[in-house]
Amino acid sequence: MSYFRKKIYATAGFNTVFLGTGRKEFHPKKPRPGIEHYIKEAGLGAIDQIQNPENIDEGVIGNFMASRFCNQGNLGGFFPMVHPTFQYKPCTRTEGACDSGGLALTTSIKTILADLADVVLCLGVEVQNSVKAIYGADFLAGAGWFSGERKDGHAYFFPDQFSQRAGACYKKFGKEKIRKGMAQWYVNAIENARKNPKAQEFHNRNSDLFGTGMTPPNTKAFCEHINVFDCSKVSDGASAIIFASEEGLKKIGVDKKDAIEVISYAQVQDNLTTPPPDKTKLSTCAVAARRAYERAEIKPKNLSLLDVHDCFTIAGLLAVEAAGFADYGEGADFVSDGNTKSEGIIPTNTTGGLIGYGHPTGATGVRQAVDVVHQLSDKAGNCQVKIHSDKPFGMLSSMGGNDKTVVNMIFRKN
Repeated sequence: MSYFRKKIYATAGFNTVFLGTGRKEFHPKKPRPGIEHYIKEAGLGAIDQIQNPENIDEGVIGNFMASRFCNQGNLGGFFPMVHPTFQYKPCTRTEGACDSGGLALTTSIKTILADLADVVLCLGVEVQNSVKAIYGADFLAGAGWFSGERKDGHAYFFPDQFSQRAGACYKKFGKEKIRKGMAQWYVNAIENARKNPKAQEFHNRNSDLFGTGMTPPNTKAFCEHINVFDCSKVSDGASAIIFASEEGLKKIGVDKKDAIEVISYAQVQDNLTTPPPDKTKLSTCAVAARRAYERAEIKPKNLSLLDVHDCFTIAGLLAVEAAGFADYGEGADFVSDGNTKSEGIIPTNTTGGLIGYGHPTGATGVRQAVDVVHQLSDKAGNCQVKIHSDKPFGMLSSMGGNDKTVVNMIFRKN
């Protein structure tokens, strides 16, 4: 039995370049595109792939902190800027920290399931290179319980949160094992990003990625258990994808064979005011994955690819466990053994993930959906992996905060 009351499809995915340090064209002292530029570029990139964009019923924009990074609110007001026929059509902004894009995905789908729309343009956007990193770290601390945690937190609040997770894993499972797994995650991220012209790390030509990943932490300048290469970078960018019912596909001139079906999702929320129950687990991600599998009536072994929220390398290792591909404490070995590489058991973050592609926070969840849909559509270019005929499924896991807001979504190739 289908989890949804009617079929939902995804099509016309588009990502902008994710801009920031590492890109050759990025210069911190030169003018760069604003948030409205990215919204329009991503939106046009999607609607250029369909017919009759006037048949798009409404928009959803995922964004976390435009009000701090760009002094800009009311992002729905940029929706009519994308195309003149969007004037006076509804648009909603969603916010769930780094899972803001994931919430944009679920909001788009729920609107169609409620029979309030047949076609929804879903966007995610963030522009973060507008302030110094230390100020940005304070803005991003709003993804946690600011009044309860920020005062006593590290200057680099979220890096420290995941540094603590890494330290807990070192203590429980052995530092060498975990550290090597984290370094290998970094290697995989950069190798995949080098295949992706829009990735922030596309131009990275480091000849010793593993050695770089193993760089000892600088405890005086940064965090105790992670180095700067364990972190996703500060990024500007946007992504867009179109969701439609069967009738909606007809309205925009897309054949079902050229679209990817969404067969389930799970949206899960943990209490923001409580600490993680176990720093060595992504407990909320695990709940979301389990529910998504149950609703899709599949198991992890049925996936041909996976895209997880690797805001930090340790998060990548724990996310693989949460998704059911490695036993508790074995994520590091699973990654070190090559199982998440593009030719591995479960190709993971095939375009670079947050570490390699970049992490414009509000865009990331939508970017993940775009990349899963591109893979299942055989449109992933140099990043394309094999989609097995007996495993026509791909899953994303998008996380906000320290494992607090999570969306998992499963797609099926027709």
